[in-house]
Parts: sequence; structure tokens; C-alpha cells
Amino acid sequence: MLTIFGNGSRMCDGATRRQFLSIGGLSFGAGGLSLSGLMRAEAAAPTGGTGKRHKALINIFLGGGPPHQDMWDLKPDAPSEVRGEFKPIGTNVPGIEICEVFPRLATRMERCAIIRSVVGCEGAHAGFQCMTGWPESSLRTIGGRPAMGSAVAKLQGPVDPSVPPYVGLAAKTQHVPWSDAGKPGFLGPAYSPFKPDGPDLENMTLRAMSLERLGDRRQLLTSMDRLKRETDATGIMGGMDSFTQRAFDVLTGSRLLDALDLSKEDPKVREAYGDGKPYKYQYDGAPTCNDHLLMARRLVEAGVRVVSLSYGRWDSHGQNFDLVRDHGGKLDQCLSALLDDLRDRGMLDDVAVVVWGEFGRTPKINPQAGRDHWPQVSCALLAGGGLRTGQVIGATNRLGEHATDRPVHLQEITATLYHCLGIRTSETTIIDTTGRPQYLAERLPLPELV
Repeated sequence: MLTIFGNGSRMCDGATRRQFLSIGGLSFGAGGLSLSGLMRAEAAAPTGGTGKRHKALINIFLGGGPPHQDMWDLKPDAPSEVRGEFKPIGTNVPGIEICEVFPRLATRMERCAIIRSVVGCEGAHAGFQCMTGWPESSLRTIGGRPAMGSAVAKLQGPVDPSVPPYVGLAAKTQHVPWSDAGKPGFLGPAYSPFKPDGPDLENMTLRAMSLERLGDRRQLLTSMDRLKRETDATGIMGGMDSFTQRAFDVLTGSRLLDALDLSKEDPKVREAYGDGKPYKYQYDGAPTCNDHLLMARRLVEAGVRVVSLSYGRWDSHGQNFDLVRDHGGKLDQCLSALLDDLRDRGMLDDVAVVVWGEFGRTPKINPQAGRDHWPQVSCALLAGGGLRTGQVIGATNRLGEHATDRPVHLQEITATLYHCLGIRTSETTIIDTTGRPQYLAERLPLPELV
């Protein structure tokens, strides 16, 4: 294995660009698929489009369960022990109000659709349902359901041969399920998300290696393999060498590495997103890494089809309102910047954005000024993707306890996101390990949005 160390731009988790330039060792999920292994997997997968424009998804997971009544579904007429400390503010769409901690998003509501009646949550502290749309127990005996990104990678393949179709930017968390960038399920590790900070990184260190010496290292490996290739009657070595060559190409000049290098971004754009620091209320969850939303846009622009990330730690059993002020204000900045960025680059109709968590939170505020778990109903925000935005779908009762109007199942949302990617869930299946075709969802896209 080869890792290149040196100076490079620093990311939100403290890692630099140089620290994850490794050959044969960039990790692809728990399966530990090497970079050259990915190349072989991609060669066997269906090829995707080669044009600059492609459909994509940015899946922003608010791990911990964001409080729906302190985000997009405020209850100003409820009793004080339910309505909390926040006031609703108007938006640029008449009749739509959201929490006061989102003033930037309020001026961009015509580009957003709010769902206030999300149902079907299991109540587990994990991102599985937001990544797949399915309960974690579904098809568990054969590996489980694949995440949306894994399914898209299988069905559509890469846009660019040197850019993986599915990338997970979820920072490592002490509560591991909150950093789940999505699992390939029964599709196997070849369709795991590419993670720049993969778990195998520490084992792939070759000190004092620079990009200038990389060419010499390539020549050395080529010379060492020449004799093997000459004595190999099967031709396998020649094929392996071509994948190694592509691995070098990815590391030294691909659009993937450019996308991950935020130092190449316009400083004004970076300032618009902010960095989300200082990280507060993180505990065992994800940081409020605003950089990841900017990196997601850059990755999509480079050819990635699906980017998933975990933003913040929203498990507000205590200090709920202080947490929402902190996390909400930072999310307001970076999400608004993302919507502007996508619009300004002509990408908004091609890139769908979803912001959601694993469940909602209790209507009644507890003695610690917090809200507890409430899987009965939650909320989501969608934008872009050619959807009919500037509207609210569904409603809850006066106390925010349950859906009273247009309950929206999680799978209706994932079916809508697949629709944005050009995939019809009513017609498309993937063959599982037993040879049986499996639909991506059991429900149809939201007719209000598509």
C-alpha cells in the first residue's frame, strides 16, 4: 500500500488532502474494498453517462432525531410546555412559516418543500431508514437492503471512470450508527460508499513520499511487475496492471481529488458556507461540519451520483433549545449556501437535496428543557431535483403528536428521490443473492412533488 504525506488543505476532521492520497488502500466501507478493487468492480458495472450534467442526490442526515416542532412545524398556539421557546417567522412563500433560527432559508423557501407528516420511522438511533427507506430488519438474512447510493451505483454505474458514483462524508462518531454513510446490503462491498476517511487509512502509511516521487514509485512497481507479466500465461497480471494504472491516475490527476481539495474553491464561496465551528453539543455524534455540504457540491460536480453525510448531533434530551439555536443557525447558513451554489451553477434542477433525521421528538418538553424520542411523526426538507417546491405537504395536530393531513411514508420520500435520479421504483428491480428481484421501494413518489 502507498500513502502520500505532505502539505495540503485541512478538512473539518483535521485530516489533510495529502493524508488520504493512498494507492490500493482508500477504504470503501466496512468491506475494506481497495481502490484498485473498486476499479475492477466499476469495470464490471453498467456504464453511466459521460456528459457533464447528470442527476444526483445529496442526502443530509441529521443524526439523533431533529425536533420537528422546533424546525419546520412550530406550534405557537400550543401550551407553553409544548410550544417551546421559538417563534415562527414568515418566508418568501406566503403562508409558510418556519423556525426563527432559519432566517436565510426563509428567504429561499420557494426552492424548498417541507414535509410535516413523515411516518414509518422505527425509532432506532440510526441512519438506516434515511439511507434505504426500509426497516433495518428487511432482508437481513441475505445482507439487508442496499442504501440508495449503492442501488444507484449498481443500476447506473460511474459518470466518470475515475470518480466513484457513491461517496459518504459522514465523520466518525462514537455512536457508530450516526456515522453510517449507507451500506450496500445484499449487493456486497463493491457497492459500498467511498469514504475519504476510511478505517484502513492508518495501516497504509509510507512516510516521506511526495507527489514528485510518485512517478518514480510507479516506475518501480511497473518494473517489479514486468517479470511477473512476462511469465504469466493467463493474462491476469496484465489486467491487474491496468487497474493499478487507473488507481495511480485517480490519485495524481482525477476530478475526485480536486473535488476533495477545498483549497481550490473560491474563498467567497467557502465563506458563504462557513465552517460550522466551534463544534458544540457534539458528544457522541457528528460535528456541524459545514465544509461537507460544500464538498458534496464539488463531488457532484466531479461526477458523483449520490453523496450522503451526517450533520450534527440532534439527540436533544436536554438543552434542546440551545442545541437547536447552535445547530440550526449553522445549518441555515450552509444549506442556504448550497441552494445558492447549485442555482448559480445551473445544477439545482439536476441535484436533489434531502434533509431529515431518524425520527421526531416529543411534544412535551421534559424537566431538562429537552425533548425525547418520538417516532410517531417527523419532518423533512427537500430541494432541487426538478421537484415542485415552494410548498408544505402534510400537517400534524395542534400539539405535533401525529399526522392529521397527508401522512407521508419514508418510502414515498425515497421513491421521490429515486425519481429525481431517473429511476422508476415501480418498474426497477435489483436481483438479490438468492436470484429474486427486489423492488427499491414499495410505495410511489409523492405526486405533489414530481
